[in-house]
Amino acid sequence: MPHFIFKEILSVTMILFAIIDILGAIPVIIQLRQRSGHIESEKASIAVLVLMIAFLFVGDELLAIIGLDISSFAIAGSIVIFIIALEMVLGVDFFKEEVPESVSIVPLAFPLIAGAGTMTTLLSLKSQYQTQNIIVGIIVNTLFVYLVLKNVQWLEKLFGKTGLHILRKAFGVILLAIAIKLFRSNSGL
Repeated sequence: MPHFIFKEILSVTMILFAIIDILGAIPVIIQLRQRSGHIESEKASIAVLVLMIAFLFVGDELLAIIGLDISSFAIAGSIVIFIIALEMVLGVDFFKEEVPESVSIVPLAFPLIAGAGTMTTLLSLKSQYQTQNIIVGIIVNTLFVYLVLKNVQWLEKLFGKTGLHILRKAFGVILLAIAIKLFRSNSGL
């Protein structure tokens, strides 16, 4: 019978909270909602939950089957994050194709929320903590993600147009730095 250890659950929850950084992603989420018209918070949250739990159990094997290592996976995620950040900072749309009906799965659930950084963190947590405690940490973070996504319109009104513009630029620069750090730490540059 699994033993739930509160200290482990708290540690995992805090680590994942920092990596997912859903509060820092609010300007990106608002921008995605403005482009697509709406975000299906339930669909995105379920996708995040399923992706993280699945990757916890089969991440190493999945990457090995398709011939990828964690570094390559992380570099690919960093490039997607880099492009999203450039759009925020420069105010330009790099992707000129038709906006999808929903951005709930891509790019929101993956790679923005449950991206390369989150996935590689899950693999490293697996070596330090009991699986059931990691799953509880994933569930707690997914609930928080859901609350933020569900209230994105309220947050948009709270910040206002000018506040959102400032936040978008500031968090765009932060997102650029995160993308570069993720790239550098996995490319050896």
